[in-house]
Formats: sequence, C-alpha cells, structure tokens
Amino acid sequence: MGDIYIRKLQIEDALPLLELRLRNRQFLKAYEPITPDSHYTLEEQQKVIHSVARNWDQDLGYGFGVFLQPTHQLIGRVNLSNVVRGAWQNCTIGYFLDQQMNGKGYMTKAVQQAIHFAFYEVNLHRVQAAIMPHNVASLRVIEKVGFRKEGYSKYYLKINGKWEDHLIYAITPEMSN
Repeated sequence: MGDIYIRKLQIEDALPLLELRLRNRQFLKAYEPITPDSHYTLEEQQKVIHSVARNWDQDLGYGFGVFLQPTHQLIGRVNLSNVVRGAWQNCTIGYFLDQQMNGKGYMTKAVQQAIHFAFYEVNLHRVQAAIMPHNVASLRVIEKVGFRKEGYSKYYLKINGKWEDHLIYAITPEMSN
C-alpha cells in the first residue's frame, strides 16, 4: 500500500471532500469544467458521494478518494467513469490531487491502484485517459503507469469554458504486465 491508498468515498468523507475542493478551487480551475458556486457546499459534496455510490451499484463508474497513510487524510480523487461493458469492457479515468501534495508520486500510486481495481476487481479490459497537452504533470503520471499514447482529439472537452484539445492514452492488462 505504501504512502497512500484509495477507497470508495463514504458519506463521512463529505466534509473533507468539501475542504479539499475549496482549498484547490483556483488551482483546479484550469483543468475542469466550470462548476457553479453551489458545488462548493457540503450539501453538493454529499450529493457527489451519493452519485458515486449509485454509479458503483449500477456498474457505471467507480469513484475513489485518495488518502494519505497513516493519517487517512483525503488528498485527492481518482475516478473510473463511463463504464461500457459488452465487447468493449472500457472506462475512462480522471483524477486530481491537492496542490500541496503534487510531486510526491502519490497520484501515480493512486492511478496504479485504480488500474489494478479496473482489471482485476471489476474485469474491465481497457482504461482510457484524455489529457490536455499542457498538463505535463498529469501526462507524466499516466506515462509512468504504462499508458500508451493513441491519438490527439481536437476540441475534445469543454474545460474552464473553452473547448480544449486532448491527448488520448489507454492501457490494457496486456500492456500493464
């Protein structure tokens, strides 16, 4: 397990999640869709956690908190979203980390744990990531984990009010061995 661990968010995590979101609001603004001010309330973070639970129950996605060992402090999130079964067995991954925790290898470990969960706990075959080319830290994380660059998508996601290009990466169990 090491320095960090991931686990499904629980309703008791709502206040620490709110504090994490508030502390990093400006830092994450450049990497996320625009969110209304109401997102930064305890009630909305409780709704986020309820949504995570519903997605788990319906096999639509798996949202985790990233926690420091041994203090159990919530320092980030990693999400396996958009689960598609059938012949594809695919999902997308997204993540963020408290700005104060960047550069310590925590997110690399969290993504490794999420990939292990995807392949060996819920039997997905592919995890895809889309990252803006200027997000060097995030690119470094997925490259260290073993994702392979697959392409470039113009105007892929609306981030901070602007349609942004993204690099597309993926990993399968065959690539992670």
